[in-house]
Amino acid sequence: MRLKVITSNPGKVEEYQRMFGDLGIEMEHARIPYDEIQTSELEEVVRKGMDALRSQGLKDFIIDDSGMFVDALKGFPGVYSAYVQKTVGNDGILTLMEGVEDRGAVFKCCIGCDIDGETIIVTGECPGVILKEGRGEKGFGYDPIFSHDGKRSFAEIGLEEKNSVSHRGDAVKLLRERLKALADL
Repeated sequence: MRLKVITSNPGKVEEYQRMFGDLGIEMEHARIPYDEIQTSELEEVVRKGMDALRSQGLKDFIIDDSGMFVDALKGFPGVYSAYVQKTVGNDGILTLMEGVEDRGAVFKCCIGCDIDGETIIVTGECPGVILKEGRGEKGFGYDPIFSHDGKRSFAEIGLEEKNSVSHRGDAVKLLRERLKALADL
């Protein structure tokens, strides 16, 4: 079985290959442009992206979208997380959170998979908190300011531990279960 991973990030393809290789699924990197709609729900972004890719004749692929949803900011930056990270970064989020007691946040990852004409959409979550300062050298994006355990940032833990507790790790576990059931692997 072979799936195209639609992304501009080759590291993500390697990550998927590590997570699905034992199921006999081979991942192929594909940079195929499509319009990503702006909406407040990750699943809707993924579903519309899948529709756009299918309209180009594409089959057997994976796309995903992730976001950090901060309770005190009414879910912001949410689906706009990538844009907010590029424009104001972690310092901007920390500035918005100055003096805010409720530090609750949740990372979400929605993965859409088209396989043999079937549509699978799963969403993984990782609840946590926004730290008062950035910490750690590992990871990327919001990792230095997000903590799943209230003690260490994602940028302070190793990749293996992060994958076992993260939103993407949770979504991958759900997708693996669905793919196993579908293919009877």
